[in-house]
Amino acid sequence: MADYNEEQKIRIKAITKLYYSNPKILDALVKFSANREVVPRYFDGFGKRPDAVQYPSDILGLVSKGATSFHCSEELWNDPLQINSDMNQEEMGKMRKTWDLLIDIDSPYLDLSKLAAKLVIKALEFHGIYNYGIKFSGSKGFHIIVSGKAFPKTFQNQEMKDMFPEWPRAITEYLFDWIKPAFMKEAGKIMTLGVSEETAMHCTNCGRIAQKGIVTRLKCPVCSMEAERKISSGKRKLRCMNGNCPGILETQQERDYFYCDLCKDPENQKSQLDSEKNPEDFKEMRGEKVSEHAKFDLVLVAPRHLFRMPYSLHEKTSLSSIVLKKEQIENFTPRDANPMSAKIIEYLPENEEGEARNLLASALEWKKGQDIIKEKVDEKYSKSYSKDRVYENIEIKDVKEGDFPAPIKKLLLGLKDGKKRGLFILLTFLKSLNFDPEFIINRIKEWNKVNQPPLKEGYVKSQIDWHLKQKKKILPPNYDNEAFYKDLGLLDKKPEVKNPIVEVIRKIKATK
Repeated sequence: MADYNEEQKIRIKAITKLYYSNPKILDALVKFSANREVVPRYFDGFGKRPDAVQYPSDILGLVSKGATSFHCSEELWNDPLQINSDMNQEEMGKMRKTWDLLIDIDSPYLDLSKLAAKLVIKALEFHGIYNYGIKFSGSKGFHIIVSGKAFPKTFQNQEMKDMFPEWPRAITEYLFDWIKPAFMKEAGKIMTLGVSEETAMHCTNCGRIAQKGIVTRLKCPVCSMEAERKISSGKRKLRCMNGNCPGILETQQERDYFYCDLCKDPENQKSQLDSEKNPEDFKEMRGEKVSEHAKFDLVLVAPRHLFRMPYSLHEKTSLSSIVLKKEQIENFTPRDANPMSAKIIEYLPENEEGEARNLLASALEWKKGQDIIKEKVDEKYSKSYSKDRVYENIEIKDVKEGDFPAPIKKLLLGLKDGKKRGLFILLTFLKSLNFDPEFIINRIKEWNKVNQPPLKEGYVKSQIDWHLKQKKKILPPNYDNEAFYKDLGLLDKKPEVKNPIVEVIRKIKATK
């Protein structure tokens, strides 16, 4: 969670009050809120759940209490205020009217998110879907939406409304697998563009090569006044700025700095992003390693999953989550999302029933193939193996926490970031080791208490319920999955095995 100083809070509150007082913005938010759970975000976290808005006055009331942004569900409900975290999946299914397909594209770099968005759109159109909405996330990503109206009400003897999150998750995974080869090829070109030296500094906001300038420390030989100046190119002599002093400033020391000629400083939109004020937005990468950073994240949908509403502000960037047309993606820059010049465009498309039938059928068929492959992998990892022989099947029971691998022990100490991914690792790990459901529930609750801050209890409960009802064993991710262990800082050394379950089985075998 971001930390805000008082000056930032005052500035953000001033922007939110002015921005949300715009009747057009209020109308857009209220219109999109129909039948959705809507939750406000404050400086210290999200508001109570469930919540909903019906009128512009509802939004204004929340803003007056300090709300900075608004997030809503992909699911549409008969009555959003009646849902709660104690409901099981069957009870929630009865209250769900339908759901929209929301494809959440996120990357460390805006240019890579733009590339992924364009490829997803191309994939949608290939599958016969030409009605979709596109919006800027407010930071470095995009949200693409396809209305639930595009899907058949029933398919393969299953009610569409009851297949959340299974169907949208399968479609999202399928689309990202579809675009991955083209994405990696084009992303490599973007990330290495202009890299002629062994290393180059990149702007992490957009992914482009940063420009180099010089910070020069100057001193007046007459009055001894000192000053620092940024010089983007070349050198020029400057007169002393101390009253009527006739001295010419002399260079005492120089150091390099980097700036992005595309991105603006979020604190001061009139100045460019630079490494002196915003060091966290600049990163050095070696040319031959650049392709490793060319990635996007697959944001999996989950029950009651929320996303930033169209035309909601983003509190970290003070930008609006504006709606775009596909032709605008290529040349889009964050400055186009200036909240004071936001133009209202309809986000939710008017799809025809059956428009997404081909996409759904293709995704479910692909998912079936992936499940067959995974079953074979699960069977492989049900045996612990070494380089020269395969161990016999071992019944996994009575495992102690002392037998857990080091990355799992480190995970149990709590996380500040990536807690949802951490939850997925723990649930799949504990369930794969045949721990009692009551133990899993209690251990996950204990773990969540040491997170900073903890995940919402409702989200944790929904994930536990979903995993415990799965008859098929879901293994935890392999160690070489960088989006999990490495990205969460759980690996202190290179593991000797591929999966944490294999490590536990080896310990059991050794004790026997």
